[in-house]
Amino acid sequence: MISQFQESLLLPRTFQSMMMNSTYEDVLEHIDSGIMLFDEDGVLTFLNKQMYGILELPRHSLLGCTMTHLLANIQLNRFKKKQVLRGYREMVQKGKPNYEFVDEYGRYWRVTLHTGEQMKGSYLYTFKEISDYKLIEQTAYQNDSLAMLGKLSASIAHEIRNPLTAIRGFIQLLHPHLHQLGKEEYAKIILAEIDRANDIIHEFLTSSKPSAPQVTLIPVSALLKEVVLLTESEALMKGCQIDLHPFHDNMIISGDAKQMKQVVLNMIRNAMEAITERADDCIGKIEVGARREGAEVRIFISDNGKGMDICTLDRLFNPFFTTKENGTGLGLSVSDRIIKNHGGCISVSSRINVGTRFVISLPLIQ
Repeated sequence: MISQFQESLLLPRTFQSMMMNSTYEDVLEHIDSGIMLFDEDGVLTFLNKQMYGILELPRHSLLGCTMTHLLANIQLNRFKKKQVLRGYREMVQKGKPNYEFVDEYGRYWRVTLHTGEQMKGSYLYTFKEISDYKLIEQTAYQNDSLAMLGKLSASIAHEIRNPLTAIRGFIQLLHPHLHQLGKEEYAKIILAEIDRANDIIHEFLTSSKPSAPQVTLIPVSALLKEVVLLTESEALMKGCQIDLHPFHDNMIISGDAKQMKQVVLNMIRNAMEAITERADDCIGKIEVGARREGAEVRIFISDNGKGMDICTLDRLFNPFFTTKENGTGLGLSVSDRIIKNHGGCISVSSRINVGTRFVISLPLIQ
């Protein structure tokens, strides 16, 4: 009788424990983080739906495998293998609790490792997408940079421009004397450098206090044709060819024509520089065009230049960030702000030694 009574007490508890385990698995299955659980022997015993979605592998090919087997899986792409291996080294071998990376789709992830006595020898990895947090962080950083830039530019612009104007005037007065001495090129160089310094100051002022748009109706085809015409000769001198795609639609946007021209000119000149920086003898090609997508126009500028890595793309629109030896790091930052002021956005994709593609999205006038 006692034995039967003890069994009657144990059965509900066992059933309840099974139910609890099932409930926990259901909860883990539906949370927004990816989860991988390895036992003390290094065997993968559990992963949820989010996790095998991140790895882009079927669940049956993962359960029961070790980290070595996972890295040897031919269905796991090269980029993911690299990140899995790097994360393993950082957290398991170096003992770091967290590891952050950017995937091939540009999303930010934070991987956290839980181990120790409470895990009873097991290793629990959680993968959490933190793209939204990174965007907030970058926006805050950019706002701080722009605030600092505003104070800096306001204080130095007047103090530098006045002496530059005086120097320029005296060089022009000396120009005839330098011509007589056969040193006319010196005057040209000095004037060119003074003008470049003035351009840098202008970029500082524009980036900190961009002028309000002078709104007019702008035909997209006319805008791009004019910009290509302005840059064609410069492109030929640098061994580049600019192809303007034909327009199949009469697309009109509302905005400041000068500012829009500034944006497209900046991107085409960046494309020319990217092409000249390629190490091989590839023929430079820049493609410019536009297409309608719903209520918006997509203006694209693509090149077959040297391309950019993920780290560069991540900081591309930050003020002062530049990969050019003589760059100010303000061109794309100003362009991004101009497009945002016009209710649009800029996206960019790039691959090393393949090229870069900028897409400007703007609302159309219906």
